Amino acid sequence: MDFKNGKELLELCESCGLPISQVMKQRECELGETSEEAVETRMKRALEIMKESAHTPLTMPKKSMGGLIGGEAKLIHEHRLAGKSMAGSVLSRAIAFSMAVLEVNSSMGLIVAAPTAGSSGIVPGLLLALQEEYGLPDSQILDALFNAGAIGYLAMRNATVAGAVGGCQAEVGVASAMAASATVELMGGTPSQCLDAASTVLMNMLGLVCDPIGGLVECPCQGRNAAGAANALTAAEIALSGVRQLIPFDEMLDAMYAVGRRLPQELRETAMGGCAVTPSGCSAFCSGCLN
Repeated sequence: MDFKNGKELLELCESCGLPISQVMKQRECELGETSEEAVETRMKRALEIMKESAHTPLTMPKKSMGGLIGGEAKLIHEHRLAGKSMAGSVLSRAIAFSMAVLEVNSSMGLIVAAPTAGSSGIVPGLLLALQEEYGLPDSQILDALFNAGAIGYLAMRNATVAGAVGGCQAEVGVASAMAASATVELMGGTPSQCLDAASTVLMNMLGLVCDPIGGLVECPCQGRNAAGAANALTAAEIALSGVRQLIPFDEMLDAMYAVGRRLPQELRETAMGGCAVTPSGCSAFCSGCLN
């Protein structure tokens, strides 16, 4: 059940008549020489952590270590509960959840890197929003997480998920691709549509720089997780409607990696460019340190 790229993954899905989630689950069992029960137990624990990190800040916000964020998810949550959201129920939930996870991460709480700490809010943010909106059981969310894992694995094998290597397109971009693919399967799409959605996300976020203020995974990271969830939802909607992606996932992943390696050092997690060097960004970081 091993696969090295998206093309091989789709071939396995077709030949075995399985969705991406089940191919990935069987791969983990075979290569890890362990039982399906053991693999599922680990994923269940990951889901528990995701739920906790997505929900706790909505009622008990906590200031980040750098002082740049804290309480934003609660505001988004209350805005939706007051009936003022313009984004719709799924997206407004996804925004709040994704921002909440980043708050937990930046305050030294427990999160699941999906695939990184700086992009950890996107996958749980969107999947948990869909679960609440449609009343989906945990079993379906677990399958979606295995699907997301397959996309993350391919990105790590054939490109990068590190902002220091490929910019934020490699962190938030890949996380959004994982969420988009998982969402498509969760909502009844085909394996081919899953990879179309993942490719669309990478296309939409191509060239996104990594420029954390003060070198902290707080701002603009938190907002980009919210935007990443929106991008994933958009790409999933496009794929599920039957719109095909011109560029296959493997080619789009190669393009993302090539662009990332060409980004200047200042725009790859060094806090030497972009948002990090704006006067307001520098001032906010200094104020946060003093507080």
